[in-house]
Amino acid sequence: MNPGDGTDIIRIGTRGSELALWQARHVQGLLGALGARTSLTIIKTQGDRIDDVPLSQLEGKGFFTKELEDAQLDGRVDLAVHSMKDLATGMPAGLVLAALVGREDPREALLVRPDCVDRDRLAAGALLPLPDGARMGTSAARRQAQLRDLRPDLVIADLRGNVPTRVRKLRDGQYDAILLARAGVLRLELDLGDLCVLPLEVDDFVPAPAQGMLALQCRDEPRVRDLVHRLHCEADGRAVAVERALLERLDGGCQLPFGVNVRRLGDGFRLSAFWSPRDGVGAPLHLRLDGPDPEAMGDEALRRIRDREGKPA
Repeated sequence: MNPGDGTDIIRIGTRGSELALWQARHVQGLLGALGARTSLTIIKTQGDRIDDVPLSQLEGKGFFTKELEDAQLDGRVDLAVHSMKDLATGMPAGLVLAALVGREDPREALLVRPDCVDRDRLAAGALLPLPDGARMGTSAARRQAQLRDLRPDLVIADLRGNVPTRVRKLRDGQYDAILLARAGVLRLELDLGDLCVLPLEVDDFVPAPAQGMLALQCRDEPRVRDLVHRLHCEADGRAVAVERALLERLDGGCQLPFGVNVRRLGDGFRLSAFWSPRDGVGAPLHLRLDGPDPEAMGDEALRRIRDREGKPA
């Protein structure tokens, strides 16, 4: 394939949510700048079809990705755009991760209805300026574990749906506050002027591994793979690779109460991590490591988590 001659259309598979379509169209633009012609194919995943059940109660992994991977393998699409935090660490035979693209702000965003803001706590700089017993919406095991650690008085309620749906449920009064990935809020340019929006620093509330990064997956064939790889972000890719490797070594997925973020800090890197036992019994582990070698810090984080679990690293 000669991407510059515009004769071969790359079929991009995507979920149908507003955020997924934004991500796919963003990649369309990047590939278009390389001279490629593209089209979009919307594919509904298990996570889209079952939106009234907590993720922790669904069986298996790949709730938002498996159908996209199947479509690549059977030839319906040539490329899939994923939020990398949704992508399982194990790759199906025949598919490759061709590029990591455009890491947006990895922080979590706390959205609070104005009448539910605890002004005294806000003035005091509290991380979660909510009144005692506030109803917090989230279905992520990682977020729930950190909320229980920080504020055991909060009432945690399951929250599903795409980003605009979650915001609507907050506005409708079903929750006092919710947590979202800030990357999605920024990409959709949502008008949240009627809400209190507080970004949470990654050292204080640790995001999901690879949060904010896009993953471009395709068949292991040079026609698309080599073109897509030209979009790979090397600097952010190294940090995200450490996050993902740690998740894989912990045999984790979206049901694991684990968060990690690796980022540049001066001439080196900082790794921030949160881990909690799956059964919720026992104290969680908070980690903050600084050093020149992010891979070595990932090894050290694994060792400390395994020590807490009573397992060899």
